[in-house]
Amino acid sequence: MKERKGQRATYWLMVLCCISIFFCDVNAWAFVTKFMSVQVRQGNIRHSPSFLSKVVLKVNYGDRLINLGEYQGWVNVRLSNKNLGGWIHQSALTTKKILLNAGAADVKNYAGSDEVALAGKGFNKQVENRIRAKNPSMNFRWIDRMEAMKVRQDEVSLFLKNGAVKPKGGLL
Repeated sequence: MKERKGQRATYWLMVLCCISIFFCDVNAWAFVTKFMSVQVRQGNIRHSPSFLSKVVLKVNYGDRLINLGEYQGWVNVRLSNKNLGGWIHQSALTTKKILLNAGAADVKNYAGSDEVALAGKGFNKQVENRIRAKNPSMNFRWIDRMEAMKVRQDEVSLFLKNGAVKPKGGLL
């Protein structure tokens, strides 16, 4: 009878040890996981680290991504809520969590709209309006047309093939 109680105690002790190790590993994983936020209106996650590589997924401003590693200005990412991922250029990301609710009390810990626009090397509507106000005679028509242009992936592939263009490192 004593032997059986000892076996039960040993069994439960092992179960508790396994559970505590599991939770320690989960907490350790959460501690070392590097989260990043998309700081551009829409970003392209690509098959490989190249602007010429096929777009496999589109992400939007504020989306949270997990940084799996970096290579020559590119970040290998996975969506934090899905098992989808690929490569995105680091200029589209920030380590700050982007706050979409500007009225929150801890807003000072998040990227602001001017900071995001500058870091993303693009305009947001407020920045563009300030530039227009300071330069009323400036013509934005060609900039607007360029921003509206969309090039399909098959057009990019055909262009690369016809021009015998090979991305640096041969990655496509």
